[in-house]
Amino acid sequence: MAATPAQRYTLIDGRGPAYIGLLAVLGALVLIGLACAYTMEHNGHVITGMSNQVVWGTPHVFAVFLIVAASGALNVASIASVFGRRHYKPLTRLSGLLAIALLVGGLSVLVLDLGRPDRLIVAMTYYNFKSIFAWNIFLYVGFMVVVAVYLWMMFERRMNRFSKPAGLVAFLWRLILTTGTGSIFGFLVARQAYDAAIMAPMFIIMSFAFGLAIFLLVLMSTGRPLGKQLLGRLANLLGVFVASVLYFSLVFHLTNLYATQHHGVERFILLDGGIYTVAFWVGHIIVGGLFPLLLLYVTPRRSPALIALAAILVILGGLAQVYVIIIGGQVYPLDLFPGREVSSSFFDGVVANYTPSLPELGLGVGGFALALAVVAVAVRVLPFLPEDLSDHAVDPNHVPEPAPRAVEAGDTSAA
Repeated sequence: MAATPAQRYTLIDGRGPAYIGLLAVLGALVLIGLACAYTMEHNGHVITGMSNQVVWGTPHVFAVFLIVAASGALNVASIASVFGRRHYKPLTRLSGLLAIALLVGGLSVLVLDLGRPDRLIVAMTYYNFKSIFAWNIFLYVGFMVVVAVYLWMMFERRMNRFSKPAGLVAFLWRLILTTGTGSIFGFLVARQAYDAAIMAPMFIIMSFAFGLAIFLLVLMSTGRPLGKQLLGRLANLLGVFVASVLYFSLVFHLTNLYATQHHGVERFILLDGGIYTVAFWVGHIIVGGLFPLLLLYVTPRRSPALIALAAILVILGGLAQVYVIIIGGQVYPLDLFPGREVSSSFFDGVVANYTPSLPELGLGVGGFALALAVVAVAVRVLPFLPEDLSDHAVDPNHVPEPAPRAVEAGDTSAA
């Protein structure tokens, strides 16, 4: 039986000016990111906005966002392999590729932001298994290996029968990986903005939304014909994930408000935090939550442009949410003596100041560019993309919608 267009995978045409221009822009951003990393390494972190109070700066925001999104980008492949939804099967290769690329971009930012990247060798040879950071080294490397094996089984025809078990392993691994990333914050009992078991499941659902938003934009930029129904399914799925992120955020803050010891940090984030309050309400809730839901479910005609806009807003809102979690959680002072006011020459009891510097922003954007550059090169070298993703190609039994009947002058039958 002949393969359908959705089952025939091809390379993209890399000879056009659009592709060459894209690679040039991404390459320039990667070089800028490397230059920013070198500048911080050479001059020290004194040139950044980081301090003894804020040790994880804007690069960590980008790194955590990309790592979390990497797990969510694999969601499309998991839906096809693990849950048997055949409409998503043509997208599995691109889903696995994007998952690896985003993780590579995020880890690159993380390593270059350490201040002493060479010290990573120590972290890879001496393990403290009481530390969640040691666990994550295994989780991140293992994720790339598992997804690479999963992709190999999809590429190699003789191994196709093992793709479902491999997909199940990848699905479970990505849940564990995102749980580990969320647990970094959930286990930090000294920071009142963290210290919550719900951090782990909240990061899992955040990964679903962020990863699918990036996947949608990458898919729509490939130039492949996209069916209205396939795009609609992905858009509906994105809406469900965005609503779930808002729900978990609501539960997290309501739970903190129930405990008296967290009233101070909650007031800071929700009311008195200045830029962090604005980032929470405007960035996370409105831009990253309510506006995308409005575009995906309320607008009378959900066009591809509106779906792409919703995905962009989800990404921007996700960055704002991670910024509030990481930076906002650090600038709020430690509660060294609960129930007491503390002040000293060591900034105890004082909200820390933090302003992102250009090198920090450049490094973070460079990580994003590296991830997209990996995808752009890979789809030119290997057949990750189906030939056609229109509805009739994805589903041979698809029945097209009837075209609207033209109404002639004086015809009242359509009224």
